[in-house]
Amino acid sequence: MYKNYIKRMIDIVLSFGAIILLSPVFAGVALLVRMKLGGPVIFKQERPGKDEKIFYMYKFRSMTDEKDAEGNLLPDEVRLTAFGKKLRSSSLDELPELINILKGDMTIVGPRPLLVRYLPLYNDRQRHRHDVRPGITGLAQVNGRNSISWEDKFEWDIKYVEHITFLGDLKIILKTVSTVLGHKGINSKTAATMEEFRGEEIT
Repeated sequence: MYKNYIKRMIDIVLSFGAIILLSPVFAGVALLVRMKLGGPVIFKQERPGKDEKIFYMYKFRSMTDEKDAEGNLLPDEVRLTAFGKKLRSSSLDELPELINILKGDMTIVGPRPLLVRYLPLYNDRQRHRHDVRPGITGLAQVNGRNSISWEDKFEWDIKYVEHITFLGDLKIILKTVSTVLGHKGINSKTAATMEEFRGEEIT
């Protein structure tokens, strides 16, 4: 009952309320992004959702569009400015995902939506992360975020998919607040955000 009906109702109520309540924060962050990084303020990217259905995920832009002489984007660590790092560490860049939740693309708690190009790389077990809507936060985010391996991320995701409960979601949300305030696990040890998934860690 919770997984199939109540969870979605809670998503609608909380996301709508948060958008209204945080509208001044939305406006302030949008203004800062415009001043620091220029336009567009909102970064949108295709991500796989429930049942691998593709949707556009929205975030506040945190990187520049700097390119090399051949027109290719520079590496993330070059384009991620000091302002962008602060935006990510505070998780304010993810506020527009509340719109995705209201639309039904995402949920508050669930596996994070990853890149579309990773889809062919998943094994059968990993693919079960798409049995549910992707979320703003999840077990992987409160148990290491970007500092843990892809293997560990997927294990946390599958564990969540197999045991979705109201109390479990509430614990994850409360733990997320602590993780965000403590700026924990924002970056991996080898990349500005998280290294590329190449499908090599799981056999």
